[in-house]
Amino acid sequence: MRIAVFGGGAWGTALAVAFARVHEVTLWARDTAAVQAMEAERSNRRYLPGVAFPDRLRVSADFTETARGAGLHLVVTPLAGLRATLRALRELVPGTPLIWACKGLEAETGRLPHEIVRAELGTDAACGVLTGPSFAAEVGAGMPTAVTLASADRAFAEHWLQVLHQPRFRIYSNTDLVGAEVGGGLKNVIAIASGVSDGMGFGLNARAALITRGLAEITRLGVALGARPETLMGLTGMGDLILTCTGDLSRNRRVGLALAEGKSLPTILAELGHVAEGVPTARAALRLASTKGVEMPITEAIDALLHSDGIGPRDAVELLLSREPRHE
Repeated sequence: MRIAVFGGGAWGTALAVAFARVHEVTLWARDTAAVQAMEAERSNRRYLPGVAFPDRLRVSADFTETARGAGLHLVVTPLAGLRATLRALRELVPGTPLIWACKGLEAETGRLPHEIVRAELGTDAACGVLTGPSFAAEVGAGMPTAVTLASADRAFAEHWLQVLHQPRFRIYSNTDLVGAEVGGGLKNVIAIASGVSDGMGFGLNARAALITRGLAEITRLGVALGARPETLMGLTGMGDLILTCTGDLSRNRRVGLALAEGKSLPTILAELGHVAEGVPTARAALRLASTKGVEMPITEAIDALLHSDGIGPRDAVELLLSREPRHE
């Protein structure tokens, strides 16, 4: 099997490394100089330092060459790059099986990734999403990880599960695309809240409350969009939420920690050096929730903190703590 991975960031590189332990993999990255450095050093020193490339992994800046001849396309760009990547693949090699590993909501439209895929490739495209609790550094290092491959086509999910599953990279199949994507996208917003809480020294009780109530509001939105509640209790919901809210490798949690220090959002994102999907997702999720009549108080507080002038961490906390008590 030859797999083409599009996106040379930490997560794209980690998946390329993981799958190259078994398959022939080409990792595409846009930056020619970065590609040359990765091939020379046989590692991605900028985004995934310390992880050596397997012999079956090659790196290319040639999009056309990477796409053609592959039996599977795996798109691991930031969500903002998904649509353009799909259009390019559609023109070059239509019909190739596709899996994406992008998380969040499209900022302009509020669409989930699978909705973008259907809009660009059609409703009959052979495709699915790979998502779940998985830090790139640990996947790249070969540490045990479990994720979900969700597709509306059960046969697609079960086939590619068999192809991609490894003892240390366990894959579970699911047919609930909406649930898998809502859980994977919205957990980043709650992780920012968790970082703010930890950064302000509010303790473990507060963190546990944020995770639990965060899962409740994610589930409310997911069900309103057609997700199955049980999906959001699994790897792509509860599992990913716990990891991202508590793990020190979480980019979005680090955003929250830095906000608690009083740093500005532009400064935080510049220092981070990676995309933090929770930042654009907060506003898109809030807009989507308003169309469905879904209450999302944690998301509302984080959106205000991220995007409203004059709102600081303590103000965002007050938005939550001053709410009227209610039945759980």
